[in-house]
Amino acid sequence: MTTHYLPTGTVYGVLLNFRAEFDALAPQMNEPPYKAPPQAPILYVKTANTFSAHGADIALPAHVEEVEVGATIGLVMGDAGRVAGCALFNDLSIPHASFYRPPVKFKCLDGFLGVGGTLRTDGADPGAMSLEVRIDGQAKQRADFSQLVRDPARLLADVTDFMTLRSGDVLLLGCNAARPLARAGQRIDIVAPGFETLSNTLVKEKA
Repeated sequence: MTTHYLPTGTVYGVLLNFRAEFDALAPQMNEPPYKAPPQAPILYVKTANTFSAHGADIALPAHVEEVEVGATIGLVMGDAGRVAGCALFNDLSIPHASFYRPPVKFKCLDGFLGVGGTLRTDGADPGAMSLEVRIDGQAKQRADFSQLVRDPARLLADVTDFMTLRSGDVLLLGCNAARPLARAGQRIDIVAPGFETLSNTLVKEKA
């Protein structure tokens, strides 16, 4: 069963939750100032101004030439801390070097979170899902959610150990390494079995 969907609560992203990305950055984790791998999930917020519905154009500011495509699945919370369903998301960001403390100005620009138009509520395990990113119809990336550092159940448990997720909040599962880049004029499709394809087109912001 699917229903039309847009977030009604806070959307939380998580970093370094795909094994390939974690392993690629592992050598840096032992350097100052941290000197050790993170022990808890690294979270950030995608604010409400970032939400773009399926099919909407997403405007890039004049100074932005390209963006990283962060295709992922999000757990949508229901009542009593239960997961009500899941949806596709396109977590766009301006390329940047800081993975531990991603600046808001790179991740929370207007429209920088494409949201799948349907909420999947059939109880399927997101940890067994996969998706594909297509730019102008060409396959650019595949993400297999069996390759997470923390599977969906463990990620949810670790996050709710130190904070409360309320009904309507969303917990993104993370993005795979080597995120593809896209420019104004290109269409981004995120395709996954069991979901309506999430499509957004990048355009230049009007002067």
